Order: sequence, then structure tokens, then C-alpha cells
Amino acid sequence: MGFVSEWVQYGERREYTGYAAKPVQPASGLPAVLVLQEIFGVDEHIQDVADRLARAGYAAFAPDLFSRNGQRPAHLTPERIEAAKSFMEQLPSPGWRDIHVRNQALSVYPQEQQNHIMETIEGMFAATAPAQHLEQMLATSRFVQEQYAATKGAKFAALGFCMGGALSGYFAVHEPRLSCAVVFYGNPPAIETVASVQCPVIGFYGQLDTAITEKIPAFAEAMKKHGKSFEYHVYDETPHAFFNDTRKSYRIKASRDAYSRSLDFLNRHLGS
Repeated sequence: MGFVSEWVQYGERREYTGYAAKPVQPASGLPAVLVLQEIFGVDEHIQDVADRLARAGYAAFAPDLFSRNGQRPAHLTPERIEAAKSFMEQLPSPGWRDIHVRNQALSVYPQEQQNHIMETIEGMFAATAPAQHLEQMLATSRFVQEQYAATKGAKFAALGFCMGGALSGYFAVHEPRLSCAVVFYGNPPAIETVASVQCPVIGFYGQLDTAITEKIPAFAEAMKKHGKSFEYHVYDETPHAFFNDTRKSYRIKASRDAYSRSLDFLNRHLGS
């Protein structure tokens, strides 16, 4: 299926930016999927996910959570993030948040490069709390529901990865118009907020990603207790970020299965 893509400015003052991908036909009435970024931003991988969803018949929209008024802060430009990502890929994932592990690995770099990489890593981690993005997310849902010609008045879903996975679940608590939420290896919403979940949720997790995956049974039990729909899948011997085919964590079998289940889930809740 042919698709077109573009960067879009939106919001009351056009202060937000997003990557949009949609089928060439039809021009309107398309269900929307908000594709929510990892800590690396709306990079090549996130744009590719949006493109895949467009080929599957959805209008995908990836809000750039790092950008305001068409610009990113200097430490969160794509070039700086890519340099930090390359450095982080050399570390064991538990070391990402361990400043001592990071400093030891950084010590072989020139001082200016050390400073840039550390500043970018700290900036990305500082942006992971879902609550700080709620205002932009609500503006994004208003845009796809009320203004964007391809999706105006149609159903919409959220689908996110890691930081964006947590945001997808968080958004299910705060956006009553959301039809469904897909979570890839993101922390679940707080147990005390489960009663406010507005829509069905599906989650995909790696067994080796224990910091996140160990929280899921309790979340599932709370969802069941409150009569909420939650389906989840944990893939054996699979790490965090298994869906990202630009990283060494990629696992093709888990990725293929999770994507197939995601499309089925989206079709069930957006297709009619």
C-alpha cells in the first residue's frame, strides 16, 4: 500500500511537531495511531514504525516530545542523541542509569565529548516521566480528532515503546476518547490509577527485562479487579527493546509475534 509522510506543526500556537504517515487513499476517515517514542526521540526507528502502520491502513502520528516551536534543545538534537545512543549501546543496559558505570566508560573520550554525551543522557532520562508530556499528548489527541483531515472524527489508539510505552498506558488513564492502548516494554500506570483506565490495553514484555516485567502481574490483577481489559505477553529469554531493529537488543521472533498481535488488537478496536 502506498503512503505519504510529512512533519506537521500543531497545537494552539503551532508549538508542537509530529511525524505523520498515512495511506495515499482514502483522504479522510482513517483511524489514527499515536506512535510514542523511546528516549531516543522520533528517530529512524519510530518513523519506520509509523510508516509500517501507514502501510497497514492507519494514519500514524508520532509527536516529537523533545521539540518546541520547531526546535529541540541543543543537547537533544538528533545528532547529539545518536552519539549518546552509540555510547549507550556499548554498555550493559543495567549500566545505563549507573553513573559510575557510565563515567568509567566515558573516561576514554575527550572531555568535551564526555560532557556532551553525559548532558544528553541526563536530558533523555529526565524526560521519561509520563506526566510531563500529558499536555502535549492531549493536544495531539485533539489534533487528530478535530483538525487533521485524514483522521478527523475517527477512532484513535496509542502505541508506545519504553518511555512511550509507559506514556501509552498513562494516557489510557487520562484520555477518555482513546479507543485502545498498546504498550511495548513500558512501566505500567500506578496501581492506584487503574480504576480510571479508559480503554482496553495490551502489553508486550521481555522476560529478561525484570525491572519492568516483574511489575506486570500485579498490574494485571488490579486491572482484573476493576473490570478492565488487559492482555499481556512475556517473551522468554528476551531483553528490553526487543522490537527495535536498529539495536542489538532486537529479537526477530518476539518482534514478529508482538507486531502481529498489535495489528490484530488495533483492528479489533479501531476497525469498526
